[in-house]
Amino acid sequence: MEIITKTIEETTDFGKKFAHQLNAGDVVLLHGDLGAGKTTFTKGLALGFDIINEVVSPTFTLMNVYPVNSEKIKNLVHIDTYRLNDEQDLIDIGIEDYLGKNDTVCLIEWPEKINSLLLNKKIINIAIESISEQQRKITIY
Repeated sequence: MEIITKTIEETTDFGKKFAHQLNAGDVVLLHGDLGAGKTTFTKGLALGFDIINEVVSPTFTLMNVYPVNSEKIKNLVHIDTYRLNDEQDLIDIGIEDYLGKNDTVCLIEWPEKINSLLLNKKIINIAIESISEQQRKITIY
């Protein structure tokens, strides 16, 4: 599936709609260059889960956990491995408590840095590419 969004609001809105297609245990891998719109998409996805807390990139904290008030999904976990030293850093802050768990959806930016932690997980890949200042090409595969 591929979609072109023409504004930041459309990218956010697409994330919001996509949230309704996710199931507990899903691990969404977000691919794209710096500034491509991965966090914007994540903010929309959080809105789709009715998360009212401000969603910010976990570039320095590595992982942010947002409670979800739903029957099946209890947590949205946003992970950014851009500044990750090694996988052990994520293990030390508790990634294994969330990754692939049956009450959690995880979104991971720069997932190629933690390939071994992703084995046997239910993966959805999303590539976000900047076409222009506002336009994005979002590919789900």
